[in-house]
Amino acid sequence: MPFTFEDRTGNLHSSDFDDIYDRMFLRVTPYSHAASGNKNTLAVYVMGCRSTRRKDTRHLERHPSVVLEFGETRPGLGTIRFPQSPSSSISIPMHTYLRKTTFFGGSLSRKFKASDGRHEWTCLSEEGYMVAHYDLRPSCMAAYGVSGNTLTIHEAYSNLCVDILASLTIMRYIAEHQL
Repeated sequence: MPFTFEDRTGNLHSSDFDDIYDRMFLRVTPYSHAASGNKNTLAVYVMGCRSTRRKDTRHLERHPSVVLEFGETRPGLGTIRFPQSPSSSISIPMHTYLRKTTFFGGSLSRKFKASDGRHEWTCLSEEGYMVAHYDLRPSCMAAYGVSGNTLTIHEAYSNLCVDILASLTIMRYIAEHQL
């Protein structure tokens, strides 16, 4: 059974991703502890349970699983950091982490193939199997008690949920800022 995360706000910079079967809960939020003081930094946290209120601050008690440091003074790709412990981490430039598929390819073709319009983002394995997809509810469609935005990750790839959400966040940032 795939992990189907409801993106509760659809907001790139701050949202909870809650599996509809209550198996995993992720949060993307601004990261206030960036070493350089970069205010354009986001963090991905694995939360222990579903957030029940909008201003929930439980993530402040945790270490982030991923830190995304985008361009500080103007929109641009920066660094993705995977903290191993509070004192060490692995940092990779985003343009290396999400490589363009071809030299002359579009900016949104970064090891992810464009979809047929049903999905805002699709992640395929090297063999061409669907790993994950993100569906953003059209603004003209009514939503009743849910956001209508979903990230679906196929069960065989559930160990990559944090990496996939980090990649999706970078891709949405690229699209939003037309990089």
